[in-house]
Amino acid sequence: MRTILPWALALAMAAAPAAITAQNGDAVAQKNADQARAALNQMVQALGGELWLNINNVETEGHIAAFFQGNPDLGTTDYFYYHQWPDRDRIELTKHRDDVLFYIGNQGWEVTYRGKKALPKDQVDDFLLRRDYSIETVVKVWLKDPRTILTYEGPHLVERHLGVQVSAISADNQAVTIVLDTDSHLPLREQFQSRNPVYHDLDTYAEEYDDYHTIDGFPTPFTITRIKNGDVVQQRYVTRVKYNQNLPADFWDPNAAARHIKR
Repeated sequence: MRTILPWALALAMAAAPAAITAQNGDAVAQKNADQARAALNQMVQALGGELWLNINNVETEGHIAAFFQGNPDLGTTDYFYYHQWPDRDRIELTKHRDDVLFYIGNQGWEVTYRGKKALPKDQVDDFLLRRDYSIETVVKVWLKDPRTILTYEGPHLVERHLGVQVSAISADNQAVTIVLDTDSHLPLREQFQSRNPVYHDLDTYAEEYDDYHTIDGFPTPFTITRIKNGDVVQQRYVTRVKYNQNLPADFWDPNAAARHIKR
């Protein structure tokens, strides 16, 4: 019969509680991740489920207001915004719709009566950053990746609305926090951080959603507030929304838009 040395027995006995603790910790973490995923699945169902996931395009009409240091800056501007997943965005400004911004792939252009020109890099980067961290990207890309880490963080208030907070960390170490309304499960707030390219510290971006209306079966926020480092920088007030429009074949072509704008 083999004899177990006293020191070996002691090591085995010491290791057993540690192994049990690790297993318990893994089980708790998995339960928390499952709770977070369940909350995000509830959000998707509240937004429209499979129909929402397969929206072809959305057209939004309304007014947009810019802010500086939290205060309104130069009133509001009419805007018409078109989005098609995954990387086509068109914004028409003014009631004459004669100032058109395109964000196609990772490029941006402005089209006016003077023709087409490339948008400033910092403006394009800011838009693409928000696109990369959008709720749509989190749902359609991050949640499909098994390497994405999810955490359920419990109750959270957003402008007197009670919600639950969940966070997602992508395989590329990008992190987004989303607060969902406790009753409706609709998004109340989304937040992420990104390193400032000039000062190299972290900027905090947030977007808050309010005044939901159901359009074509899709709950749609009619007030959207953008916040950066604690200050409101933009508010959008929606007046009309259309889903799944039949857009012209050249709709996403900046050169075609330039030909249509009167000089």
